Amino acid sequence: MTAMTRTAEERQREIVLAARRAGSVDVTALAAELGVAKETVRRDLRVLEDHGLLRRTHGGAYPVESAGFETTLAFRATSHVPEKRRIATAAADLLGDAETVFVDEGFTPQLIAEALPRDRPLTVVTASLPVAGALAETDSVSVLLLGGRVRSGTLATVDHWTTKMLAGFVVDLAYIGANGISREHGLTTPDPAVSEVKTQAVRAARRTVFAGVHTKFGAVSFCRFAEVGALETIVTSTLLPAAEAHRYSLLGPQVIRV
Repeated sequence: MTAMTRTAEERQREIVLAARRAGSVDVTALAAELGVAKETVRRDLRVLEDHGLLRRTHGGAYPVESAGFETTLAFRATSHVPEKRRIATAAADLLGDAETVFVDEGFTPQLIAEALPRDRPLTVVTASLPVAGALAETDSVSVLLLGGRVRSGTLATVDHWTTKMLAGFVVDLAYIGANGISREHGLTTPDPAVSEVKTQAVRAARRTVFAGVHTKFGAVSFCRFAEVGALETIVTSTLLPAAEAHRYSLLGPQVIRV
């Protein structure tokens, strides 16, 4: 199909597919590939952002996760890794005197699990197979893996078996991840089954810490599982502007930028 016959809608669909395939798109490259002006691409990106499909960055955009599209754990393990490691280390430092901990699914929570101290007894509850695997051989850590259906993209368990088992626990601290966090819509995730597990984890915890990279902020996904005010602490990086961090802190949680 030539640039002459491609409609704006078709062009925008191609842009979304390219972003989902590659993880991000660049205005200059898209303009060359689609045979249109850069301003046309920028206009398309604005439309797609208004529709909640992409989020614009300087010179490009990246896809927003939704009920129909979610990045895999393998992809997450390659994006923003140094930022995620800093966040995970700072989050693990918030353990305090907690003896029982819930660690969520996802790559950043997995890094938190790896950063937890090994010199004291700790019970970790998780739905994540990678988190359980990372801690299973540590003598001082007792791992309780929640049973259920394993989701292929994230290697984590979901459905009623998972939530029922989790409902029987009270944990000192929950480390929670999300696909998006916004002041208006709270913490969100694309899949209802995952949302139910996260909701139950927040309910089971005396303290809840959200750890996530700066790109999560302002993003909204399909299923809300917690309000920002339910969090004790938010841990992110200095790539989230201080003014925006302050706006989140006004809703209740302490915001730590590393």
